[in-house]
Amino acid sequence: MKKQLMVAAIENGTVIDHIPAQKLFAVVNLLHLDRMTSAVTIGYNLPSEGMGTKSIIKMADKFFTDEELDQLAVICPDLTLCIIRDYEIVEKRTVTLPQELRGIVKCTNPKCITNNEPMLTHFHTDASQHLKCHYCNTIISLDDVKLVEN
Repeated sequence: MKKQLMVAAIENGTVIDHIPAQKLFAVVNLLHLDRMTSAVTIGYNLPSEGMGTKSIIKMADKFFTDEELDQLAVICPDLTLCIIRDYEIVEKRTVTLPQELRGIVKCTNPKCITNNEPMLTHFHTDASQHLKCHYCNTIISLDDVKLVEN
């Protein structure tokens, strides 16, 4: 049986792999892929031995900042990110949730100072991947996170 690539190769750019299928459209919205001018390939509900099904996004000529990677980690902890140069993977790593998040997540407590004063939010993560507001101590599950709109 002949195997073939499910998604075309890119010359330079980034591949986001191991996206849980149900999180794909949250990642698409976060990255504003509708505004990209370079090639974007999206694979949805692809077979995966470890996950059952997964999604994948390939973006030509796109490389991420640390802030963008932190945002991705909030939506989908444990993604695999591959940096491609000249059709070769030059770096492969797992994107993990950082210990602190600043200006990325909105506090759900309406009385929190970050919702009433012009200041950046600040959260700490714990081992169970919950977020705790630095200012009001509100705890937020990753399933309930709302990102700060830029």
